[in-house]
Amino acid sequence: RSHVSARFPVRGQTSGLNERSRIQGRRDLVARSFLILHGVNGSGLDHWQTYLAHRLRQRGETVFYPELPDNTEPDCATWRAALREELANIADPEHLTVVCHSLGCILWMHHALDPGDCPVDRLILVAPPGPSIIEEFRPTFHPVTIGADQFNASAKDILLVSTDADPRCSETASVCYGNRWGIRAIVLHPSAEHINTASGFGEWPAMASLCLARGLPDHLLDALADIVPERP
Repeated sequence: RSHVSARFPVRGQTSGLNERSRIQGRRDLVARSFLILHGVNGSGLDHWQTYLAHRLRQRGETVFYPELPDNTEPDCATWRAALREELANIADPEHLTVVCHSLGCILWMHHALDPGDCPVDRLILVAPPGPSIIEEFRPTFHPVTIGADQFNASAKDILLVSTDADPRCSETASVCYGNRWGIRAIVLHPSAEHINTASGFGEWPAMASLCLARGLPDHLLDALADIVPERP
């Protein structure tokens, strides 16, 4: 996986308020970027995260989609270091949307303990595993100790997307993470389970539409919540 390099407009002298506004709007658009963080074993070619990266790049967006090290046996300290290195390559984190799946969500929770100088623009957490399964199978990521204020300070807008029937979260993500930190949460149909390829999430147009928008528009969140996946 490779990222698309940002292309910045050439600075030049302009005259007139409308012209300056037009150029500034273009710069704001170019500055926007996306960071996609996978879980254990990576996401694979048929996963919605891979389709998302492709769709965003087709639209001319700057996408960072790193292969995190040792993803079959991940270590929290190693992944945190890799995430810090990736973020150091991103020129405008204040215009960055971070999209995490599974253990990638837990990685961000640990990163948010020391997030850096400024929050990212948007953070979308999809199907984070629960504390009990993290403790049993990924002990270096356990426990997640961050509090609500510190977590919410890591991004301007935060969205949690999960189900009440995720086999990797018996505690229910909307409760153990959503209620705990007071973040906006969408609960999908139970058949979505872990929201991965196995539960029918290959290409996910509603997620792409949300990412391509600004902020978290209600009508796009409604479209996301209405998804009932078709199993492969």
